[in-house]
Amino acid sequence: MKLKFFSSAFFLGLCFLSGITISFPSFAKYPFQPSAAMHGEPKYKKGFSSFDYVNVSAPNGGELKQASFGSFDTFNPFSINGVSAAGIGLTHDSLMKQSEDEAFSLYGLIADGFYILPQKKGVSFRLNKNATFNDGSPITPQDVLFSFNILKEQGSPTYRYYYRDVEKVEIEGEKIITFYFVKNTQNKELPFILGELPILSKSWWEKRDFSKTSLEIPVSSGPYIIDHFQAGRYIVYKKNPTYWAWNLNVNKGYYHFDKFRFDYYRDTTVAVEAFKAGEFDIRLENEAKKWVNFQNEKNVQNGRILMKSFSHHMPSGMQGFVFNLRKPIFQDKLVRQALLLAFDFNWMNNNLFHGLYTRTTSFFDNSNLKAPSLPDKDELKLLEPYKNILDEKIFSPLYQPEEKNPRKRLYQAMKLLNQAGWTVDNKGILKKENIPFEFEILIDTASSGAWERIILPYIGKLKRLGITAHIRAVDLLQYKNRLDSFEYDMIVSVWGQSLSPGNEQRYFFSSSAADSNGSMNYSGIKNPAVDAIIEKIISANSQKELETAIHALDRILLTEIIVIPHWYSPQNRYMFQNNIRMPQNPPLKGTNILTWWKI
Repeated sequence: MKLKFFSSAFFLGLCFLSGITISFPSFAKYPFQPSAAMHGEPKYKKGFSSFDYVNVSAPNGGELKQASFGSFDTFNPFSINGVSAAGIGLTHDSLMKQSEDEAFSLYGLIADGFYILPQKKGVSFRLNKNATFNDGSPITPQDVLFSFNILKEQGSPTYRYYYRDVEKVEIEGEKIITFYFVKNTQNKELPFILGELPILSKSWWEKRDFSKTSLEIPVSSGPYIIDHFQAGRYIVYKKNPTYWAWNLNVNKGYYHFDKFRFDYYRDTTVAVEAFKAGEFDIRLENEAKKWVNFQNEKNVQNGRILMKSFSHHMPSGMQGFVFNLRKPIFQDKLVRQALLLAFDFNWMNNNLFHGLYTRTTSFFDNSNLKAPSLPDKDELKLLEPYKNILDEKIFSPLYQPEEKNPRKRLYQAMKLLNQAGWTVDNKGILKKENIPFEFEILIDTASSGAWERIILPYIGKLKRLGITAHIRAVDLLQYKNRLDSFEYDMIVSVWGQSLSPGNEQRYFFSSSAADSNGSMNYSGIKNPAVDAIIEKIISANSQKELETAIHALDRILLTEIIVIPHWYSPQNRYMFQNNIRMPQNPPLKGTNILTWWKI
């Protein structure tokens, strides 16, 4: 309901009962800006027409069909419960929008004004007077406040970590809302994180249980709406004909397709065959073997299917076999180092991946955020206060597990296991206190075909050490539930990273996240030095300070051996039908399908 329909006394009384503070100061002192950069100045100046990396002249129309896996049971992607529908992000907008050719800059979307308060005590947003939900109702500061509160209180744990330094929120005008930060916070990224707050309709959601899974189509704020669906089989989104922001500069050159369709498949093998038959339009190919083999396909040779690699300059993140340190069997670092030595990347790269991958040796590989072999003086200043709790190896050159001789590696691994108290009995079984070394590697059924060919050779190596490892494949819903409750020994997982790491590191690696169901601290690491360095990352005043703190975090995580690193490629590999086109010059962060079109 619009505020102008209330008497002022009734409105203020309602706010008092709701615990909302309302004030109406003069905002002449608030020099709102349409954009902001985390470090330095935004690339695009006020009044720019569109981002450089899009094609505003591309034709609009058509349907882009893609594949997804498993099933879905909710249209709420913000709750820990259930599995949300593929592509549901198309239906949601945030206060501001990131550009893709800068590390971290935001430009006006739902909010057309951005202002960081003096002494960085908070951030204020001015909402665009034209912003509406897909039912035509205006987006108000009350919706922003509701979105913030519901996400923090009932959303995925990530929001609690992101927003924990916000002390209070005040609606300070018809279109203005201000977030005030806790005293003395040094969280430099927080204004930008709040700029990415997804906006939900208060009037729609407050009548429903946010925590329950539901396939009731919600009122939403984004450029697309749900057209039709069949749970477990497909979902189709269409352009919202009443979307207010089609002509905003941040949206020009995006959203050329009239519709997006996601069809659900049992596994990747079935999906690949469907793609060959033209059942869907585009496939991001993460398997080197499939990529190489596909080049010989008839439809590639005759030009019906096109293949293209796009280079990017983003940190690789960390993919690998993740140890669950909550399990006693993995709490000894000597054991974890032994299992790392048993992993034969060189054999896999040569025999399974056609030599297309590079071994990952950092949580921030493929970027200048990767820790150098030895810490410099600035990094030492961050590490030395925690010298008594850190492994002394952290001050030595970083360990690089690239010994070419696999037999020598297994010999080294066995020595470490013996040091940890594990010995082989007369049946070749590794035991400690008469308990055999046995564990389970959890994967999901949708990707099991791809991972089994990689995991089985590794299991073979472990067997030579007397270790018994099993693969356990479960459906996507069960897999998600087990991840959320940390019910596994080892998983295959990825921590993605950006060019501007910050608050998400709490969610990935902090001690509090280790005990928070649904967090991405999959390893369960609890380390005071990690906690302290994460806060240094969040409070960094310059790019140099940020890089130094990231190097320190990277160095600690690598030394703690919470994961057996896999591999990465500095390219995204796409296969697509020959009527699909994209801009010629991909931005810093790589190509984005939302800027592609169909002819």
